[in-house]
Amino acid sequence: MDHLSSGRPQSARILDIPVSRLDMPRAVDTIAQWIARGESRHVSTVDVHGVMRAQAEPALKAAYQAADMVTPDGKPLVWTARLRGFRDIDRVAGPDLVLAVAERSVREGWRHYFYGGAEGVAEALAERLRRDYPGIEIAGAECPPFRPLTEAETAATLRRIEDASTDILWVGLGIPKQDVWMHQNAHRLAGVVSVGIGAAFDFHTGRIHRAPLWMQRRGLEWLHRLASEPRRLWRRYLVMAPQFVVAALAETIALRRRRQGTPAE
Repeated sequence: MDHLSSGRPQSARILDIPVSRLDMPRAVDTIAQWIARGESRHVSTVDVHGVMRAQAEPALKAAYQAADMVTPDGKPLVWTARLRGFRDIDRVAGPDLVLAVAERSVREGWRHYFYGGAEGVAEALAERLRRDYPGIEIAGAECPPFRPLTEAETAATLRRIEDASTDILWVGLGIPKQDVWMHQNAHRLAGVVSVGIGAAFDFHTGRIHRAPLWMQRRGLEWLHRLASEPRRLWRRYLVMAPQFVVAALAETIALRRRRQGTPAE
């Protein structure tokens, strides 16, 4: 079966989250097909933190389950999927995805809109991509206020995005806000592919320094982030991450026993 036969990539379900089985080239190709067909789609980039928060936050879990693509942003998700026999998966992190799509878009003519970040960050990200990818088309950039928007304000935002002839909307509101926002609004944007990329806004504008490539490749980016922001991130990496390991391993063992016809204890 083609991985897009249903319009969405096939997935490996990890703790009830459908993590898409793909790598960077297939992720970009999938987005390209949606844009070519003028479809309204939305993409979440999920890591261990997102998976574990979704266990306790129904709105976030519903957003992930409704997404057209849920890319494996963290190495532990890739390792878990491979442990279950899925070899057709590799890490597709938000910061890397925006650059891969930006590079492809120069020849495709896709128009980008940036929505999120602290004041001025969306504009700074747009400027950085203009510098690094000459010829890229920027439809717009804006930072919403740090409060719930009224329906009138949301409708006005959606009109601005559509009126700019946007092809790809990059949403950087953080978890869970960006995923819930896309779940509620992406379908209202005709012909726009919305992608939640969270911290990528800050990484690519220098507000947060990303781990060296060797740490990323070995699944150690979490250690760099913990050392950089221990007060804010200690619970994410020292509590939630171990909880994920235990829960995912237990689920993997249960799935293997089920396939082998061995009752779980």
